[in-house]
Amino acid sequence: MPMSSVDGPLQPGDRAPNVVLDAISGDGKIALEDFRGRNPLLIGLFRGLHCPFCRRHVAAMAQLNPALREKGVQTLAVVNTPVERARLYFRYHPIPEVLAASDPVRASHHAFGLREVGMDTVMAIRIDLPGELPEPMDVMAMDEFINKREGYEITAADQQMMTSDQGQLVGQFLIDREGIIRWSFTEVLKGGLQTFSAPNPEELMSAASQVAH
Repeated sequence: MPMSSVDGPLQPGDRAPNVVLDAISGDGKIALEDFRGRNPLLIGLFRGLHCPFCRRHVAAMAQLNPALREKGVQTLAVVNTPVERARLYFRYHPIPEVLAASDPVRASHHAFGLREVGMDTVMAIRIDLPGELPEPMDVMAMDEFINKREGYEITAADQQMMTSDQGQLVGQFLIDREGIIRWSFTEVLKGGLQTFSAPNPEELMSAASQVAH
């Protein structure tokens, strides 16, 4: 498993790295360099689509996308899911006008400094979601419970992503036209809901208004 190339998550003021990924929402590649000088970019770096909360984060990005586009901000969702599996999923769960890319080797996560943690650490967490879970559960049991309830079928491609001995943390980064990060949100590894919390939409839209000028 490759290690992060930076010591911790990149912060506002840092220059965003260039990564080149397989496009899900079309043929070919998506390179972050392509946006520089053209559009600010909100990039979300998520676990695979087998993660129910990552699917929700992608859907939340799609809901914010019209407001972001009004400010000239392009949105890119990156998932740790092989490209053909991801294309099949988004064929039935479209995210209009949101770009999507596949990164099963987590190159983008490493480049942005999003760390991996041992599965022993991940499995020690108990997730308590009243109204969604019948009782506090470990992460794997929670994923299985919610995926079954939501009708998400785990395929061989998903299983391949789930067999890692590391847990990947996720994040979102708002990058201006010059390639500088202006806002970021990174996952916190805690019990309860905090590990899977999403960024505050008002905070994100305020930052988007700043990079639009």
